[in-house]
Amino acid sequence: MQLGRHLRELYLLRWALPLCLALALYAGLSSAYDVNLLPPGLGAKELELGTADAHVLVDTPSTTVLDLRQGTDGFDGMTHRAVLLGNVMASVPVREYIARRAGVPADAIQITTPTTADFPRRLADAQHQPHMSDLRRSPDEYLIKVWANPTVPVLDVYAQGPGAKAAEQLANGAVDGLRDYVAKISSGTAIPASDQVQLRQLGRAHGTVLNDGIHLQMAAVVFLVVFALSSAAAIFFARVRNGWRTTRELEELAAGRPSPAGGEEDFDWTEAPVTASSGRTR
Repeated sequence: MQLGRHLRELYLLRWALPLCLALALYAGLSSAYDVNLLPPGLGAKELELGTADAHVLVDTPSTTVLDLRQGTDGFDGMTHRAVLLGNVMASVPVREYIARRAGVPADAIQITTPTTADFPRRLADAQHQPHMSDLRRSPDEYLIKVWANPTVPVLDVYAQGPGAKAAEQLANGAVDGLRDYVAKISSGTAIPASDQVQLRQLGRAHGTVLNDGIHLQMAAVVFLVVFALSSAAAIFFARVRNGWRTTRELEELAAGRPSPAGGEEDFDWTEAPVTASSGRTR
């Protein structure tokens, strides 16, 4: 009932309803789209959130996983080596290799290192310490979460970016960038190629959209919120204006000045008949 009363009150304000609708419509469209007036048009903003995952097997050139002559000790050693490489992926040099592969700025990439039983939380450093600016980060950032399987030498790389294509490039770029870094480091050592670690990606990553239809949802939510707030402001303003006008008219009546609308002050009370308590008129 209260909602219907407020809507009718807003409807009676002929100037308020079109203004509130226009303001809410513009706010809703501008929140999800780039509104162009000349020439008229709408361009979708980067609001989609994409994700992709890649899986990397940390192996030897002779493939420890397939070689039955390899014992479990060597297999466990490769598992620990996978954890080491997962932590190395978050370093600044590797991040630069990943950025070149993914085609994004290195500063826009955030990498979370794998956790283990010995280190259940990520260690704080100069690159990952919390800052006040984290509260207003741009939605265009690229996130990488590295998880090391505790039983097998496999790294699971989960990437997130603005759109499915960006997340896919980031996940594949993380694997390719780590491989490039390992190859560069190995080339400067005396370790023979037969003894160097091999990173085998188990299929290329494919991105998907997590929040499909976000543009229409964002526009609808902003439209409703702005319309509700602007309508409440218009009704409040109208009530204040009416209250101000009513108070002024009452003050003019109390001062004996004629009201602009006319009324009871036009009546001469001195000539009015006086009624006694018995109900008779003099």
